[in-house]
Amino acid sequence: MNMKEYIDQAEAALLHTYNRYQIVLDHGDGVYLYDMDGKKYLDFVGGIAVFALGYNNKEYNDALKDQIDKLIHTSNYYYNVPAIEAAKKLKKASGMDRVFFTNSGAESMEGAIKAARKYAYNKDGRTDHEIIAMNHSFHGRTMGALAVTGNPKYREAFEPLIGTVHFAELNDFDSVLKYVNDRTCAIILEPVQGEGGLQPATEEFLTALRKLCDEKDILLIFDEVQCGMGRTGYMYAWQRFGIKPDIMTSAKALGCGVPVGAFLMTERVAANSLTSGDHGTTYGGNPLATAAADKVLEIYERDHIVEHVRETAPYLEQKLKGLMDKYPCILEHRGIGFMQGLRFDRPVGPIINAALEKGLLLINAGADIIRFVPPLIVTRENIDDMVSILEECIEEL
Repeated sequence: MNMKEYIDQAEAALLHTYNRYQIVLDHGDGVYLYDMDGKKYLDFVGGIAVFALGYNNKEYNDALKDQIDKLIHTSNYYYNVPAIEAAKKLKKASGMDRVFFTNSGAESMEGAIKAARKYAYNKDGRTDHEIIAMNHSFHGRTMGALAVTGNPKYREAFEPLIGTVHFAELNDFDSVLKYVNDRTCAIILEPVQGEGGLQPATEEFLTALRKLCDEKDILLIFDEVQCGMGRTGYMYAWQRFGIKPDIMTSAKALGCGVPVGAFLMTERVAANSLTSGDHGTTYGGNPLATAAADKVLEIYERDHIVEHVRETAPYLEQKLKGLMDKYPCILEHRGIGFMQGLRFDRPVGPIINAALEKGLLLINAGADIIRFVPPLIVTRENIDDMVSILEECIEEL
């Protein structure tokens, strides 16, 4: 069958929850993807910040093939070596103390919320605890993660959601203080907002939150699903300022394509929150998923992936700012590392579609922002090629 026939079959069989681009991707290599017709695309989407090591990495592929031949799944009634090795590496990379492996970022947020509520319950026996989250945030589509997602359009059709959640403004500490009371159990935020428009939290804001949480025994939760795993030039974005959370979520690039996530916590929180029977997962932490995470973390450290981001991302920032200076339709540059965006004075859909036709994959973050979250192995030459195509599209449109 050709691409059109496959797309028609997909439209007849799959639930219509995605507005997909009209191509069927077939294989990848490095920072390039290829459709069924063999057309080549420079990928600045990375599976939405997932494929950090690029496509067809032989060492990664071989690790998965080897594990498939040994053991794929056993359940969490038993230990398995890949999960143990991955947990040790993840503890070292994150600076956290305890790891719970999940299947996705949203599931990781569900676990983080449960841990925070159980921690508060163990303190006072109450079940009316409240959470403070941020406007314009995005934490996932499941009911708990959705409850703390700061965009009403995602929540409204599914309410009522869990408990009481208040929404403050990122980088506005007074807006947080307005909601703090003796029932507040957690403050949740992304150190760099992703879907909400590539907005980083400031050091001043994070410092104030950490001090507040310490004073009132409120748990500080960082969602590092998109901004973690080296994307900002630090293994986890909070490490840029050294402001450590009590609970942290991770996913996306943790498995580089294999569905695996995690929520992590300090020893203090672990000792006073979830215990046997409080939380679980059938697939989470299975040998195949954690073999992927283990190999990803090994390659990151050995090949200095984070250092490459620090060296190369400023070049992307320079080029994007150059476009902003040149074209009045670009109003703002945002972001850090390989998590950057350009805000336009109009919807960016036509630009993204034009780029697709020219062999460049881009995505948006809101109607007026183009988001750049490429594989972390991109080079200056790849950045030059991307900017050249993007400029053509802006000129034409």
